[in-house]
Amino acid sequence: MITLQVDLGDRSYPIFIGTGLLDDTSWLREHVGSRQVMVVSNNTVAPLYLEAVENAFGDRAFSKLILRDGEQYKTLDSFDQIISALLEQGFDRSCTLIALGGGVVGDITGYAAACYQRGVDYVQIPTTLLAQVDSSVGGKTAVNHRLGKNMIGAFHQPTRVITDIATLTTLGTRELRAGIAEIIKYGLISDPTLFAWLEANVENLLDLDPQSLTHAVRRSCENKATIVAQDELESGIRALLNLGHTFGHGIENVLGYGTWLHGEAVACGLCMATELSMRMGLINTADHERVVALMRRVGLPDSPPIDADPKELTSAMRRDKKNRAGTIRLVLIRAIGDAFICDDYPSDEFQRVLEGRPGGTGID
Repeated sequence: MITLQVDLGDRSYPIFIGTGLLDDTSWLREHVGSRQVMVVSNNTVAPLYLEAVENAFGDRAFSKLILRDGEQYKTLDSFDQIISALLEQGFDRSCTLIALGGGVVGDITGYAAACYQRGVDYVQIPTTLLAQVDSSVGGKTAVNHRLGKNMIGAFHQPTRVITDIATLTTLGTRELRAGIAEIIKYGLISDPTLFAWLEANVENLLDLDPQSLTHAVRRSCENKATIVAQDELESGIRALLNLGHTFGHGIENVLGYGTWLHGEAVACGLCMATELSMRMGLINTADHERVVALMRRVGLPDSPPIDADPKELTSAMRRDKKNRAGTIRLVLIRAIGDAFICDDYPSDEFQRVLEGRPGGTGID
């Protein structure tokens, strides 16, 4: 088992990465001390892994809440289901919530933990690659609003993250690909060695090779933990983690949440960000083509969907949380592994990127 640390003073917590962690009930109990435990999952993950978690905590005041699966259910209604269940069952401020699932479950559960009685503990048990490499770490919690993604939320750190690589064996191909997009993001932001490793090994990830998955999860978490430790509340460097996300969130909003997976939209957003970087002369054509080629090998989209109107995309992007004084702030790159925040870019080139490239690919 690999143990990493997110260093945030008295809010620091470990990330445990291994295979078969959910099978060790005594180890799970050791890491959750509360007498009241509620597991939040969804109707896809619960039949697979909820019993293992229940076996660890069934001797306590144990409860479970099953949400519907999908980004379209990342709403205040789902949040209300959790809060109502906690109140109806008499959970107090010493309770612990456990998020068992992907990024949607983790975000909703974390937001409920942040709000319930002004804050209770929660544990992340991510079961998708995207959640394992990104959303389970860093304490961003939220639900969506019809006008914008993650517009209702709070920073609330988990007490620990328990990542069982074995859960990825039940992950669908589309979800697996979506998770790889976030790994590519870390390579583009600050880790060119990881990007080169992906170019050499991405087929091993698609084949669910345990050693390759463990390496990718570890490097991604190390990259994110380093940035979060420097800027927990995203007042500076942490905004770099949004590379590709301003474009991606706009796509999700315009298409309707759940039409494209979050990682699929991020993959497209990464290609759009690198294309704009190329059009501005920041990177050369070869580096942009490396990014597009890697996305295509994974089976991810590299160009915006043809039914996403550029004007609607622009409107959606103007509601992004990073914007200042009405300007859409983007994360661009000077090189693979060198990202920066930019709000001064040519509007005509930005519009050309939104219009898409001839020959670009969407979802298979």
